[in-house]
Amino acid sequence: MEEFESNSPGRVTVYSIQGCPHCMQAKATLGRLGVTVCDVDVGRHPELRPRVKDLTGRSTVPQIFFNNIHVGGNDDLQKLAPEELQRLVNLVKEEPLPADAPPLPEAKQSLDAAGDTDQEFMCERDELADLVEDFKHGSVIGSHRRGLTLYKKSFSGDQLVDWLQKEKGMARAEACNTGQALLQKKYMVSVRGGGQQDGRFGEGKDTMDTLYRLLEDDPHSALNAGQTASCAPIQAAELSLLLREMILKLFSDHLSADGKSVDYKGMSANPVFERYAELAIQLQRVELLSLSREEKLAFFINIYNALVIHGYLRLGAPTNMWQRYRFFNYVSYLIGGEVFTLQDIENGVLRGNRKGVAQLLKPFSKTDPRLQVALPDAEPLIHFALNCGAKGCPPIKTYTPQDIDSQLRTAAEAFLENDDGCMVDPGKREVRLSQIFKWYKADFGGTDEKLLKWVVEHMGDSPKKTRLQGVLSAGKTKVTFLPYDWSTNSTH
Repeated sequence: MEEFESNSPGRVTVYSIQGCPHCMQAKATLGRLGVTVCDVDVGRHPELRPRVKDLTGRSTVPQIFFNNIHVGGNDDLQKLAPEELQRLVNLVKEEPLPADAPPLPEAKQSLDAAGDTDQEFMCERDELADLVEDFKHGSVIGSHRRGLTLYKKSFSGDQLVDWLQKEKGMARAEACNTGQALLQKKYMVSVRGGGQQDGRFGEGKDTMDTLYRLLEDDPHSALNAGQTASCAPIQAAELSLLLREMILKLFSDHLSADGKSVDYKGMSANPVFERYAELAIQLQRVELLSLSREEKLAFFINIYNALVIHGYLRLGAPTNMWQRYRFFNYVSYLIGGEVFTLQDIENGVLRGNRKGVAQLLKPFSKTDPRLQVALPDAEPLIHFALNCGAKGCPPIKTYTPQDIDSQLRTAAEAFLENDDGCMVDPGKREVRLSQIFKWYKADFGGTDEKLLKWVVEHMGDSPKKTRLQGVLSAGKTKVTFLPYDWSTNSTH
């Protein structure tokens, strides 16, 4: 909890999360009023979220109170008439805090949480990392021909086994087991088209003739490639949390005071970004196949949101449909030995391998190893975890396996609460929805009727929900879609 001090007897309370542009803008405005402002991070204090929702009837952040008077979000604050704002400022300056003032975190919790994002990642060096380092300098890796194709920076199974026997004094069986371990731990991969792909390393003539490459030498443009992941593998959920926390803190530190622009140049020069990039390398060998549905959802949502920011940093943010298409099909991480673009994560993994916008084919073919990681079905709620609205953000910054379903429902509620997510016009019997519902209509039932039913079921109790129920019960509802906001802070 952060407090901007003043000698006023009352206080302004802002519920926010890290990296939320709307929260930044609200806090910049409030900071100029000369009153005490308490900033409560509901990302760090999720226990306060239900209470804030009870008090405000809203799921989005920011939510702003002057003493016990709820003003609303940033948009509501900016629209206040000067005389009304002055009345509220005077109230905080003159009236002590009433007994029913909005809650703050308990002092102990606040202190405990303060160091959360600054936890340093300690790399425990993997047992095979030194061996790989020696092998890189052992003059075995070179160019090898198979048929008409020349494979650069490659080596055969035989060459690896010979090197392990000569240089490391291993018996043949031990050398073959080590080759299998290097393959299993994703230090090396078999070269596409360079012989047998399956089976155990060292079994039969075919595998010994197969060409391999060190994962870092395999040519791809992933943002975390080109260096060996030398740490002992880290649990996927833990790694995604660390990455998301670290890049969000970076993003917050370089977000302008009005929340409208990000200094990506400053961000890439920050030493914390160097630490982030080192940590992202460890995704290369993370174990994905053993993850449960909840672990997969939390891991890939956190990684997607971190990768978007990393992509903005390298390539700038897309400003139209074509740039968006290119960005989401190009920006990628090497995860568990396979390359995943943003598009692969969203449509391949989280939507159960469904075609995306303007795609003719499913992201993963039947023989694609990444298909094993895909969820069995599309999860419609992911769309709201991968998106920040034009006027408010979901009150969640990192997703955890144990709370993933309730976190996703909260994100959907927050999205539908905003007018850029859903607008209801009872006079015209019209419901206007975000383009997201048009692009991914199949995920929400495929028809207007099923889509509207889904929207009602996922809305928080509010006057808007009551209006929508009224329009639907009258029959013949018209569904239209709102223009999409392409501003930098929309990340979907």
